[in-house]
Amino acid sequence: MTKAGADDRELQLKIDTYGDMLFKLSYLRLQNAQDAEDVVQEVFYQYLKKPPVLQSPEHEKAWFLKATLNGCRKVWRSAWKRHQSPWTAKGQEGDSEPEGVWREAAGDVREPEENFLRQERNRRLLQAVLALPEKYRDVIHLFYYEELSVKEIARATGRGESTVTSQLTRGRELLRKSLKEEYDFG
Repeated sequence: MTKAGADDRELQLKIDTYGDMLFKLSYLRLQNAQDAEDVVQEVFYQYLKKPPVLQSPEHEKAWFLKATLNGCRKVWRSAWKRHQSPWTAKGQEGDSEPEGVWREAAGDVREPEENFLRQERNRRLLQAVLALPEKYRDVIHLFYYEELSVKEIARATGRGESTVTSQLTRGRELLRKSLKEEYDFG
């Protein structure tokens, strides 16, 4: 096999391993599917252009997460985003949640009503997470959706472990208040 063929297979393996996770993180940050796809493509382009020296799978995952977060920051700092009206940024067609971004695995054999209620609960939870301030949104997503440890989140985001822990605590409290108000009928 040629060197190019091996490189292509290695890149495809990285895309298969990290692509979905990076897209979800980007989408959570940017709340726009097209921008999220652009960020993920840019991250893999950076990886291909100048592959980093990575000591372990954990270091590799942290590199991809950090590159994605930096790419999201770059989009938010761009002149286009700064001058975009909030009405057009949020209300554009196609900016709703991409199909199945946070949906559970297919093949679920629950009753239709149970599936509907679970999907509705997940949708409301996602809306509550999206409404959080960015610093809490990131750690909540990485901890619960990507199942990273506090140490891994700290490494990926460049924050201290105590900072990540306090942001998780505050984010959970904000979610609890938000969801309690939604379900508090008394």
